[in-house]
Amino acid sequence: MAVKLHRCSVMWLKISAHPCWKVQKALDDAGIDYEVVEHPGSRSKRTEYIELTGQKLLPAIQLEDGTVIRRQSKELAEMIRSGQIKSGASSGSASAGPSETSS
Repeated sequence: MAVKLHRCSVMWLKISAHPCWKVQKALDDAGIDYEVVEHPGSRSKRTEYIELTGQKLLPAIQLEDGTVIRRQSKELAEMIRSGQIKSGASSGSASAGPSETSS
């Protein structure tokens, strides 16, 4: 199983201010293989995501061992760039980081 990026369904919006795109671009830049798992734009309809993470805010990364990492997008992108998150590695734990304006 590849790393999974849990993100919103607004796949066409590719600007640095968009939290989901920020993390997806960091994965792309790092050359990490990942699978996109799209979730509804409406926070109230993200029932599977809420069950997985315990919260409504996107994005999150699910590692190959099933560990879910949820932080602010800026922090997730930095974790990816610094090598803390990579394919085949367990490097974090499920967490509800400080909230941010996100999808």
